Amino acid sequence: MTRLTGKALRVTVFIGENDTWHRKPLYSQIVHRARAAGLAGASVFRGIEGFGASSLIHTTRLLSLSEDLPVAVVIVDTEERVRAFLPDLDELVGEGMVILDSCEVIRYVGREEPVGEPGDTGGKGKKSL
Repeated sequence: MTRLTGKALRVTVFIGENDTWHRKPLYSQIVHRARAAGLAGASVFRGIEGFGASSLIHTTRLLSLSEDLPVAVVIVDTEERVRAFLPDLDELVGEGMVILDSCEVIRYVGREEPVGEPGDTGGKGKKSL
């Protein structure tokens, strides 16, 4: 597991929910490439309303019936690792926006592997059903 605390870089990719890469969701391809690159983590957030360079508003409101909602993929890691990943994003993202922010990681802790019987979390967390 990657250890990450202190100064970091956050890359946020704004794309449309219907954007694809080789007939697969673009947001999914970004997450899988980030994982393959060994980055600390990536999350996808689906928006309820927004617009981009085309100025066309996409919304979940019933009357609009838009299905191409805004999506943000957020990745945080060291500046070196994030900058090394930028060529992948350049290849994948044809339309959208990619931004970088400096940030500080206060806490980054993954799930511990349980010890003992299957479903036993060692007294921490929830048990599997």
